[in-house]
Parts: sequence; structure tokens; C-alpha cells
Amino acid sequence: MARQRKAVKSAPVKRKDAGPPTPYKRPPEVLQPIIDTFDERHVYIMHIDSKPWEFKRRVFMVPVLVNLAIVALFAWRVYYISPYYLSLITSAMGHWNETTMFVEEMACGEIIPEVGRRTLTFMLDTLLAVFLWPWPIDFCFGQQHGNPVAWRRAVGFRSREVVVRRSRNWSEGMGDVVSDGEDGTNEARSYFLARVSAATAPMVLGEKTGYVLIDGNWDLDWAAMMDATTMVDKKMAAIEAFTLVILLHHEEWGWLCVDFKGEALEQEDDRRRQVFAFRDALANVGKEDLFYRWIEIVQFESSQPGGFGPERQEIAAKQIRELFLKEGIDFDQFWEDSVGTDSAMGIQ
Repeated sequence: MARQRKAVKSAPVKRKDAGPPTPYKRPPEVLQPIIDTFDERHVYIMHIDSKPWEFKRRVFMVPVLVNLAIVALFAWRVYYISPYYLSLITSAMGHWNETTMFVEEMACGEIIPEVGRRTLTFMLDTLLAVFLWPWPIDFCFGQQHGNPVAWRRAVGFRSREVVVRRSRNWSEGMGDVVSDGEDGTNEARSYFLARVSAATAPMVLGEKTGYVLIDGNWDLDWAAMMDATTMVDKKMAAIEAFTLVILLHHEEWGWLCVDFKGEALEQEDDRRRQVFAFRDALANVGKEDLFYRWIEIVQFESSQPGGFGPERQEIAAKQIRELFLKEGIDFDQFWEDSVGTDSAMGIQ
């Protein structure tokens, strides 16, 4: 990819014959074009946002309206206060007007309130200009990591979008999170994995769309999200390649992926992601109540004496198919279309 980022220069990476220590692994080669644009000082989390595009549009309208309100507030404030500041400037230049203060002719009871009013006016406008005005500027014209407007103009609203989060300053002073210390432990690694684990919890990724994942620890990298979408659109990588990829740079190993969950937990997370995808698909067609009735059937049958064996699964499957059929939905086809796996996964 043509776009490159300025990154901190590091020592040449020392390649080792053996793979990196657990829980790290080499990143997929197909992601190398976007990894080359990343800043080595930061940690990156990439995942696929499968929320309905209509929901994403509604969420995005909130910051749009907020920033429009800020612009309108500033326009009104400039219109309202400009004559006052112009009068102050002309008064300072020696042209007397209603803002000119003849201190020698004024009592303290007149001077103090006027000075206080002017001080408060200056403070208010300074606060607005320093802390509030940058919001719409960054929202529309931010350059360092792109901006939300450029991202939405380039990507639009899609059912499946690549979300790229970039760590804030906390990652710059972590130290070595890969190699063990002399005592065989690594507190920095524990701290790092705790941060990453909290940010990638299935409930977080399943309940929240990408835009609302901005917090004190993570920011969205708009430029990287545009790059990832370009890679998908140009068939440089399948969108599935961005399914929960956690990246950090190590001086000795170079860029590494974090595989801290292990195969068993990954299967559990995949199962949860399937459930969330199924729920969102039902909500998208106005049948979200079927999701909770489906959960009730599976939970009831699995709690019966003898466990949730093949016989109980067959009973649950029959009830679920009949339930969905009454609502005009073929359960097997709907599960396959919305989740992408065999419908048996929706009954086990």
C-alpha cells in the first residue's frame, strides 16, 4: 500500500528459528501491507463489526449532530461577540467608544464589576476556542490518523466493517511484554494481556459497534480502517483475515500477534460471536423475540436430567424449527445465511 506512517526507528529485528513464546505468534502475511503502516509504539486491535448498517448509521448520526451543534454555537457566538471585541480593539487604538473605561473618573464599585465581566468573557471564549472548537475540526479534517468523516465517505455503511483500534499512551511505557524475567515471570505482560483481554471480551465486541469502542485506553485509527477496507475491496485480503487480530511490536521479534486465549477459548468466543450474529440478524427483520424464545428452548432442554444428548437435541431442534416456521422463517436456512455455519450449531 502506498500510504506509510512515520514510526519510531528501532533496531533491526533479530529473527529466531524457534517461534515466539506463548501466547504470541507471527502475524498472517496477508496483513503485512497494513501492518507496514502501523506505528511501532502502539498496540492495535482489529476485528469485524457485524452490526446492521442501519444501526451504525444511527450511531454515527449522534457525533454528526453534536458537531453540527458545536459549529452552530460557535457561529452564533462569533456573530454575537464580534462587535464587542471590535469595540475593544478600536478603544485600545485610541478611538473612544462605549467600551472605553476612564478609570480616573470611575469608582471602585464600577471598575471591579466591569473588569470581572470582561475577564469572564475572555475566559469563556478561550475555553470554547481551546477545548470545544477542535472537536468539529478533528471530526472533519483530522490528518494524523484520519478522521470519521473521511472514513465514512470512503467506506459508507456496511453490514460487515473492519474496525481498527490503536492504544493510547499507556502502551508506550510498558516495557518488554514478551520475554520472561529472571524469575520466570513478566508483570508487564500480565498488565498488557489484562488490558487486551478487557478490550476484546466477547460481550464488548458483540454488544458494541465499532464507533462506541473509543475510551480512555483505545482510540479508533480511521486511516487504518480505510486501508483495511481498501484491502478487502481490492481482494488483497478476505475480510475474515481481520477477525480479532491483536498486534504489537517487539524489538527482538518484530510484529507479533497475540493468541492469549488458546484454542478452547477461541471456540467458545466463536460460539458467542455466532449467537450475537444470529440475534442481530433476527433483530434486523423485526423478529428479535424469536431469539429469546430460542434461548429458552435450548436452556430448558439442556437442563433436563440426562444432559443435552442427541435425543434432547432432536427434541429441541423440532421445537425450534416449528417455532420459527410459525413466523415464516426457515430456521436452517436463516442460521446458515446469518451465521455462515451449519444450523446444527444453533441447536447444540
